Parts: sequence; C-alpha cells; structure tokens
Amino acid sequence: MIRIFKHYISSAYLGLMIGEWLLFFLAMYLGSDIRFLTVSSWYTDTDIIEASVIFSVALNLSCVGLGLYRRSLDWEDYNLVLRVCISFLIGAIITISIYYLFPKYFMARSVFVYALVFAFLGMMTSRYLFYRYVSLDKIQRRVLVLGTGEKAKQLNYVNNQYVHKGFSIVGFFDVGEESSVVDEKLRIENTQTLAQIVLDYQIDEIVIAIDDRRKAMPLNELLDCKALGVQIMDLLSFYEREQGLIYLDGLTLSWVLFSDGFDFSGLRSAIKRVVDIVASLGLLVVTWPFMLLTALAIMLESGVKAPIFYRQIRVGEQNKNFGVMKFRSMRTDAEKNGAQWAQKNDDRITRVGRFIRKCRIDELPQIFNVLKGEMSFVGPRPERPEFVEGFEERIPFYAERHRIKPGITGWAQLCYPYGANEQDTINKLEYDLYYVKNSSLFLDLSIILGTVEVILWGRGAR
Repeated sequence: MIRIFKHYISSAYLGLMIGEWLLFFLAMYLGSDIRFLTVSSWYTDTDIIEASVIFSVALNLSCVGLGLYRRSLDWEDYNLVLRVCISFLIGAIITISIYYLFPKYFMARSVFVYALVFAFLGMMTSRYLFYRYVSLDKIQRRVLVLGTGEKAKQLNYVNNQYVHKGFSIVGFFDVGEESSVVDEKLRIENTQTLAQIVLDYQIDEIVIAIDDRRKAMPLNELLDCKALGVQIMDLLSFYEREQGLIYLDGLTLSWVLFSDGFDFSGLRSAIKRVVDIVASLGLLVVTWPFMLLTALAIMLESGVKAPIFYRQIRVGEQNKNFGVMKFRSMRTDAEKNGAQWAQKNDDRITRVGRFIRKCRIDELPQIFNVLKGEMSFVGPRPERPEFVEGFEERIPFYAERHRIKPGITGWAQLCYPYGANEQDTINKLEYDLYYVKNSSLFLDLSIILGTVEVILWGRGAR
C-alpha cells in the first residue's frame, strides 16, 4: 500500500493501472502501424502521440470508473469480461467525442478499431498474468498478529474475499489472553522471543490486536522487532490501510485526537466548494435530458396532479437541518405510518421509482442542494433527523460525520451496499469516518470516478 494525499492506494493495482495505460498507449501506435503497413501514413509522429495519449487516458479513466483497479474488488462482483467490455465502450465514446469536438486529433476509423482490438487483447493478457502471479505467497506481506482473541480472529476475514490479497497472516502470537479463539494451527506460543519468531517466519509486519489492553504488551521485544525493519501497526491503522475504514470497535477519542487527518481548514473548504460547483454544473449539463424524461415518466405513471419531486428533511453540516430534493420514487402515501427504512423489494416503490433508484437518477435533483451550498458533491449521505437522534445516543462517534457537508455520493456508497438497519448504519459509519478523516481533492475525484460503477452495477440501490 502507498498513501497519496492521505488516501491509501494498492501499489499492486497502481502498478497494474500504469502498465495498462502503457499498453493502451502502444495499442494506438500498433494500430497505426498495421493500418499503414503497405502505404505511407498521412499522420505525423506528433499526431500519433497525441491520439495515443487521448485514447489511453480515456480507456484508463473508464476502467477506473468501472472499478477495475478497486482494491476491494471481490469474486462476487468481479465479472472481468463484462466490466472490460463496458469500460471499453465508455472509453470509445469518450475518445470519439473528443475526436469530433476537436478534429485536429481525429484518427481514421480503421486505426481506432485496430487500437481497440490490441488494447483489449493486451488488457486480457495483463489481467491473466496479474491474477496468476501477484497473489503468490512469496510476494505477499507476511503479517504476525499479536493476540489470539476475537479482534485477532476477525483479521482472518479482512481480505479473504478479495480477488487480490495484499497480505497473508502467518500466525497469532499468544500474549496470555484469557480466551483464545483463533485457529490452533496458526497459534504461536510465546516460548521464543518475538525477534526470533520474526526471523524464523520472515515477518514483514506485526499487528497489535489484543482484546484486553490491560494486558502488558512486550514493548521491549516489539522495539527489537522494529529495529529489525519490521513495521509495527495498531489495529485501527491496519484496518484504515487495508479496508479503507475506521474500525469502530477499537476507536478511542485519544486515537482521533493524535492521528493525522480530520482537517476542516478554510482552504480545504474553499477548494471543495469550487469542485462542488464545477462538478454539479457539469453533471447538470449532461443529465438534464434524463431529468426531463424522468419528470415526464413520473407524471405519466402517477398523474398530472401527483408531485414529481419529493422533499425530505435531512441533517446536514453541524447538525443543521435542510430539505433534500429528490425525484419521487414512492407512492404519495408511502409514509402514512411514519418514517421507515426502504426495504428490498419494497412495495411502496413505484415502477418508475424502481428504475430511477437502480440507476440513481432519483438523486439528480440534489444538484440544486449542492449549488445552494446545503450539500457537497462528495460526502456522507445525509440522514433523517428521526433516525439521527437515536444513532447519536447509541453509536459512538456518529456525530463526527456531521463535521462536514453531506454529499450526493460518498466513500460509504462505493464500499458498502444500501443500509437498511442500524447495523448497516454502523458499518457505513466506519467508511464515513475514513472519508471525514482523510478527505482531500484526490479522494473526492476518486469517489466521483468510482460512482460510475455504482450507477452501472446498481450497487447499493434499493
């Protein structure tokens, strides 16, 4: 893992992205060479370089948007060929649009087709090699867990479902906890010093996951390990790096106070506001035809007199309430029995509503909330005051998500499915806190690109 502007990026996927960008760049060159194999080319070297840059950047960005470089990509939502095909379609549309808007960069259709074919074959080859070799044990980080209780056991499942596993747990070092629940085969008794275990097992990192912090930690032995070049990590930092969340079960006020991040300075807010306005106006220009069609569809289904929009009170920055604006996706009497969660296959949702929720079109009117300054383009999703009051009483650190403006899209929306109960709220809060802590322009742009995957795959929609 490497950290860019406070956000953790998988070095393996970053290398893959750079490598595939180079493949896409060379594909345009090769396409031009094949097209003009028997005749002289009418393109200069500069023309080919410019066209290759446009082509490779467009394909790379569309692959990012489809989640092909997402570190948490698992086998359940992998669908490599389908993702690649859709990303190539989007990349091709972007490239062709640029060619027609700026004729100077236009390339012959035959060159473009050749480039797409070579890029596709190159990407399939690179993915095959990547997933065959990058998860080999000898190139994974070898982790020793200090502890054998419940917190230690949970680390077994941190990256089990991922396509690419960045680390492997070599064993769990017993520090004398009262209840040991880890696999006995991986349990390492404290009959040797930590330094000797590190050398014997070729350990790269030690993660401290002791349930009872009152237990004395072998500090001198940990210092010896650090002197050997082994990284020592607390449980919170490990989860933050590996899963992009703040682990609530181990979160303390002192960790929040002394950790980096949680920066809400004036300059950061000013930059974010500029990005909000530019992104919202850009989205409005692109989506206004869809918004118009949605309004007509709602009118046709529910009648001319039925409301098209739906206003709902939500909690915003610094706990200030505001009226969020959405296309109406439920029946007009949906909440006659009071506020309630949307459930899977909820019968209150209309036919038009089901479609626009799946595609996230119902969220588009929130662009006007962003332009008014009530919301940001990226941030934690705003929640209803009826729920917030109870959450703040029962869930530690829930109020911290209101330190910044809520958003149309957010880190939790990319990383976690739709929340329909309090446990889901707790799980999503872990991702929201990661965003609040590590908020940056780089992370915002990453989330905006990643939202393409959420829309096309319908992840989290209900």
